[in-house]
Amino acid sequence: MRVQELFKFIHERYNVFLRRSWGESKPWTQDPILQSYRFCNVYREHDTVTRWIAQHWRVPNSNDPNVWFAMAAARFVNWPETLADLGYPVPWDDAMGQKFIHVLSDRKEAGKKVWTGAYVIHARLGSKIGHVAYDILTPMWYERESVLESMTSCAALQQRLMKFEGVGSFMAGQIVCDTKYTKLLDTALDWWDFAAPGPGSRRGLARVLEHPVNYRWKDEEWYVDLLKLKAAIGPLLYETGMPPIHAQDLQNCLCEFDKYERVRLGEGRPRNNYPGK
Repeated sequence: MRVQELFKFIHERYNVFLRRSWGESKPWTQDPILQSYRFCNVYREHDTVTRWIAQHWRVPNSNDPNVWFAMAAARFVNWPETLADLGYPVPWDDAMGQKFIHVLSDRKEAGKKVWTGAYVIHARLGSKIGHVAYDILTPMWYERESVLESMTSCAALQQRLMKFEGVGSFMAGQIVCDTKYTKLLDTALDWWDFAAPGPGSRRGLARVLEHPVNYRWKDEEWYVDLLKLKAAIGPLLYETGMPPIHAQDLQNCLCEFDKYERVRLGEGRPRNNYPGK
């Protein structure tokens, strides 16, 4: 098992974050791959969009029982400038639905960025903006009471969210990962261990365990091996003074490790370059 190699990547990516946050000059690493391509932070809470969502929506509205809905709206847009124009989207009444349409449409017509490219959203018919507003967010709001009833665990919330149109396992997991930092889920028994597999983390875990990169995981098998990896890497984080890592952050690290390995092995490269030199 290539735990040390994964940890070396995690540790150096974390050091890049620290050196940059301390105001040090480039380069923040001597690793040529980390210098050249954009990789997510080790801890999702350090990412730019997550910090914006936490500062402007999540923390100020931490006592709102429907803050989870705001987290859903935030992740479907995932672009701070658009979210700032929109404002906190609770309650989601007819006026807010119309505001969502107008704000996003106006930005699009003005040639401004509307959403991030991180999450792929496919509209059935018509515009993507209308699809998110009317086919995804509006039904969520109407069924908000049943969503609140599912807040017994991270896994239960994910499963409930996946019943909505347009919400797959990955997006549901992103909403859970924001909501778990609110009072709705901060005492969930699976707070540290909840995660759901995605394509990148499947490949990443396969690389760490030295399986074929396209190894056909069963979800339960993937999850069991992820928790074993979490147990193995925890002491290494502790020894170097890094914060502990929850399973969703480790899952994300596996996605990034897969990207890193693809570059190292000449199998491909990430979409986004990074001016790290």
